[in-house]
Amino acid sequence: MTITEKILAKHAGQSYVNPGDNIWIDVDALMTHDVCGPPTIGIFKKQFGKNAKVWDPEKVIIIPDHYIFTKDTHARRNIQILRDFAQEQKLPHFFDPGTEQYKGVCHVAMAEEGFDLPGSVLFGTDSHTCTSGAFGMFGTGIGNTDAAFVMGTGKLWVKVPETMKFIIEGVTPPYIMAKDIILKIINDIGVDGATYKAMEFDGEGVFALNMEERMTLCNMVIEAGGKNGVIRADEKTVEYVKARTDRDFEIYQNDSDAKFESIHIFQADKIEPMVAKPYLPSNGVPAGQLKDIQLDQCYIGSCTGGKITDFIAAAEILKNHQVKVKTVIVPATREVDAKFDSVSIDGKSLRDVFTAAGAELGPPSCAACLGGPPDTFGRLNSDEICISTTNRNFHGRMGSKKSQTYLASPYTVAASAITGQITDPRDYLDVADS
Repeated sequence: MTITEKILAKHAGQSYVNPGDNIWIDVDALMTHDVCGPPTIGIFKKQFGKNAKVWDPEKVIIIPDHYIFTKDTHARRNIQILRDFAQEQKLPHFFDPGTEQYKGVCHVAMAEEGFDLPGSVLFGTDSHTCTSGAFGMFGTGIGNTDAAFVMGTGKLWVKVPETMKFIIEGVTPPYIMAKDIILKIINDIGVDGATYKAMEFDGEGVFALNMEERMTLCNMVIEAGGKNGVIRADEKTVEYVKARTDRDFEIYQNDSDAKFESIHIFQADKIEPMVAKPYLPSNGVPAGQLKDIQLDQCYIGSCTGGKITDFIAAAEILKNHQVKVKTVIVPATREVDAKFDSVSIDGKSLRDVFTAAGAELGPPSCAACLGGPPDTFGRLNSDEICISTTNRNFHGRMGSKKSQTYLASPYTVAASAITGQITDPRDYLDVADS
């Protein structure tokens, strides 16, 4: 069996499963946020009764993150619904935006808080819950109805997915980030190329990545239609997890005779800095082919591009430069935001680098990644053209339906901020790096 099949078999209480099998599995954690949490709660109460209790308060994790810093009454109402439910159910893992417990973007906070455990099963009411697969676990997004059922029972009926393997061979050039790799993969297989498949990442180019970069790979498997992403847990995984929790976990590996739906091999040194043109993440081309695209805004943030690794990369480019267009910096979480002051580049803190470059820094949240109310920080207006480290570039994704979003790595977005047009980051990295 594959890693994904083994995890699902264990949680079904079975010794073996095949792709296509429909099985009941036990759930280790359910995560929701301010967009999907309220409807999930509403369905839960309708189906299980207004006085029903969740199956296990320790396993229900609520992390508001999408529309936090806004005056919008509907957004604020959603937060209050979550607040009331957490109090009613005595949920210990509610990260209230009105308190010091507030974290920021759920997918990054899940890792920071030690909820992502190798071998476990996580369901979340957000399609990018697949991010957690970077820890050698099964993480996937589900709808509100399924989430309400999990909330009441701790179980879910799932179909075992086939596994596609993606091998990155060789040493990845220093100007290439995980975002370039996943955009290249999605470009090759399309936005439906992995529909209801597990996308497993392997090879030297993958295991050389730190945990945050592995999260970026798994984060975007949904943009290829994937059910889940997964990377085998190794020493880096164990070190990261043990630094954040003392909970037990189990590491799974593929059997030597595991069967894969397909195997795709990429040579790391052949991958170029990639940019996905509007309006699909699969519209990828090398950044150098888009040098005539003039920009109105550059955006660095989100679960995909708002981790400390992403900002260190951006600062490497932005140091000693001024941005030419509006450049928005939004840390994913409060922990990342705090590191803006403790992590330095050439003797300057990240915050000082960004401020000196003329960038605008916002508070940790999803911010403009999902558009949101008009007062959402970094939201695109009218026919603005933006290059962003986020994961989607659909019509209206970051605001106005007339706007255009190009997707790229933090390196590429930072380089583009300096010129005001889409720019290959190798133009702003040391010659030795390219």
